[in-house]
Amino acid sequence: MITLEGDNLTFRFPKVHSNARCDIEFQRTLRIPDDDRTYFLPPGLGSFPLRHLDDFADRLPRKMVRRGGVMMPIHQAEALWISFDTGYDGLYGHPYPIAVKIATGKICAISGKPWEEGLARNPQNYIVLPEQPWLDGYCVEKGVIRQFVAMRLGEGYTAEEQLTGEAAHGGLQIAAYPMKRKVFEKMVRPMPEDIVCEAPAAPAMEMGLAPGGRMRQEIYDDPYVLDAWDLEHGSRCFVTMANSAQWMAITGERPPTVPPTARAYAAAGLPWFDYYDADNTMVEGAEELAGLKTVKEMGDELGESPLPENESTGVPVVVLKAGSKTPA
Repeated sequence: MITLEGDNLTFRFPKVHSNARCDIEFQRTLRIPDDDRTYFLPPGLGSFPLRHLDDFADRLPRKMVRRGGVMMPIHQAEALWISFDTGYDGLYGHPYPIAVKIATGKICAISGKPWEEGLARNPQNYIVLPEQPWLDGYCVEKGVIRQFVAMRLGEGYTAEEQLTGEAAHGGLQIAAYPMKRKVFEKMVRPMPEDIVCEAPAAPAMEMGLAPGGRMRQEIYDDPYVLDAWDLEHGSRCFVTMANSAQWMAITGERPPTVPPTARAYAAAGLPWFDYYDADNTMVEGAEELAGLKTVKEMGDELGESPLPENESTGVPVVVLKAGSKTPA
């Protein structure tokens, strides 16, 4: 079961376990410079609004209505990161593990392979919650991603177009699979009864995602066996990305303003972040994704300047240990 709760996309699996769920939020953020330097994690600047496509079916192309899902606004050359949270089981005092697949234009952001049903380990094509608190981009090498940057579909910039030669899908595809109940209950033990645990707090204008600047970020290896995941009860959702003009025409709402530039953020003396978790191992980067041209490289090739204010910058860094969240 998939619902919108505020601007969170929530996957629930009540047939598996009452606490088998995950919340996914799309965070507005700074676009880091695309200059081959490796930057730390930029902050969250608030969530993108999400709306059900069905609520605007009479204003949308049939293709969008057929695939369903939700819609979000995003400006061209704007960056985003994806935040994850999971249900918390008070009896066992443990978050409920969920495996999540993320693809852009039906290209897996972890393995670089075309979208396929189910989960795979060689190479791994999913992330595991709660071990992976967020995802900022394409896994291009061990400990490094290329930031998700929105570009208009059909102009050659997106990962989908570079790897398939077509601009057929755009947006984001997300699938979630809960851990099997029997595996979860075998893995953890009930908490003592005297301990109370609470849960932690128009088609031509459609957008896709392309690789931007380099960022330090670890994508963690699945610590469980593949058979731990309940593939029978998975759910899948398509996230359509609309540019500002399309969003206003469809919803009648103004989209969020463009975030500040990295230079303006640095000038204000505000920090970026480095997430540290020594207990998890990292997956290797995907060769297919490492070979993609960045937005800047594609622009140089096409004689265009798609990234305004792309100057390099330096900022203070705050180290976050495993379990903490980037402050918005």
